[in-house]
Amino acid sequence: MQLKLSEILCRKVHRYFSKCLKGKHNHNYGNCIDISPEVFDALRSHKPVVALESTIISHGMPYPQNVQTSKQVEEIIRNQGAVPATIAIIKGRIKVGLDGDELAEFASLSTPVVKTSRRDFPYVLGKGLNGGTTVAGTVIVANAVGIKVFATGGLGGVHRGGETTMDISADLTELGRNSIAVVSSGVKSILDIEKTLEYLETQGVCVITYGKSKEFPSFYTQGSGFESPYNVETPADAASLINKLFQLRLNSGLLLAVPIPEEHAMEGDAITKAIAAAV
Repeated sequence: MQLKLSEILCRKVHRYFSKCLKGKHNHNYGNCIDISPEVFDALRSHKPVVALESTIISHGMPYPQNVQTSKQVEEIIRNQGAVPATIAIIKGRIKVGLDGDELAEFASLSTPVVKTSRRDFPYVLGKGLNGGTTVAGTVIVANAVGIKVFATGGLGGVHRGGETTMDISADLTELGRNSIAVVSSGVKSILDIEKTLEYLETQGVCVITYGKSKEFPSFYTQGSGFESPYNVETPADAASLINKLFQLRLNSGLLLAVPIPEEHAMEGDAITKAIAAAV
């Protein structure tokens, strides 16, 4: 069932970055993407690999907390027997897996970093800039090189008033066109969660809450007042659904929404009042 890694790389990378695909040396697949030796070996050996985004590093946290958090997340993944693959753009090169020096350079913000989604790739790569990949940007690259699981904090979605402004995150569109499993604590709390779930349905994205309840989490809190279509209660059940997604080759993704642990959750009413005041 599983395509050979070389087929995945040659075909899917060509689809997304056809203008860049000329070189085939070392761990460099084309003139756009560099896969670290660790990630390359893991993919070739069919070991579990987890993609990580980089806007949380470039835009989400100040230095040095950003690099400290990134290292902690990578260590958690390693401790579970998987290989982390932080995806970012450094000097016009898409990096799949950052070494210590690359991570430190990227996180230091000594040079400007462009928040990079699908629309931004040509400009950022063409100008040789640094880019922090959004959920959408990370999904594109991860799927292109054959990484099937991506962990992040919260997705973008439909903004409040989106029915008139059409302000809808590209994260949702990319989940509808890339076969990848995204694990997150829901979508960002400030969004219109009800409309976001409707839009994900339109995009054909399978949305599942992890736990005994179907309630869709709200990033900082365990509940949002809205439900996912489905829920699973064990890692084995979640893995089975993800596997079926890839067997069917639907060319659309899956969102596994994992509520924040209760001991770390904020009080829901406080969050609601803060968002209302901000709006």
